[in-house]
Amino acid sequence: MIRVIVADDQLIVRTGLSVLLGSAEDITVVGEAANGEEAVRLTRELRPDVVCMDIRMPVMDGITATAAITTDDSLHGDVLILTTFDIDEDIFAALEAGAAGFLLKGADEDTLLDAVRSVARGGGTLDQRLTRRILQEFGRRRPAPSPASPQPRSVQLATPLTTRELEVLHLLAQGLSNAEMATRLFVEQTTIKYHLAGLLQKTASRDRLQAVLWGIRNGFIDVDAHTENRP
Repeated sequence: MIRVIVADDQLIVRTGLSVLLGSAEDITVVGEAANGEEAVRLTRELRPDVVCMDIRMPVMDGITATAAITTDDSLHGDVLILTTFDIDEDIFAALEAGAAGFLLKGADEDTLLDAVRSVARGGGTLDQRLTRRILQEFGRRRPAPSPASPQPRSVQLATPLTTRELEVLHLLAQGLSNAEMATRLFVEQTTIKYHLAGLLQKTASRDRLQAVLWGIRNGFIDVDAHTENRP
């Protein structure tokens, strides 16, 4: 059973999310928080697998709460950011704080449930509607290469990525699910899971979101290629 805490300052939203998540046979909502401070306290007390976190809350915002949870080695729960906002500075601050993924609150029921399950499994999640804009923003923030510094692809891995693992990394950057990647590569989902596990292990990434960020920072994902001429 996946144990979840829902943190949102709006009672109607918090209750609605709790009812929706609790309707799934494999998910149970163990606590609700009206602000980030409560979310951190309940995470320490209740030891959830996933914390569904709003960003803008009183007392302590969701970004600060996310950082408090992800930097506490005694806690194992991952944070899924749920926001009504599209792309803004808060999203990137949440990613840098260690969020395992994010989703717009307008996502349908199945998408939300699948996102919680993915985060609970350590897979993280990327909202496909936001992936292109995330890549654009990280590309904009990417520092210009210096002649005195090594090129990004000079990063040394103990075991190099295989061709298939690189393909999976690029498909992750498009926000594709395991099923969609399997269709694109004409393989079974179990094969995708195998290569994804290898990718995460070799890059020391906690989840697929962190793997994409790793790929961008180290030059394995061409941001311009992934954002050019796409709607």
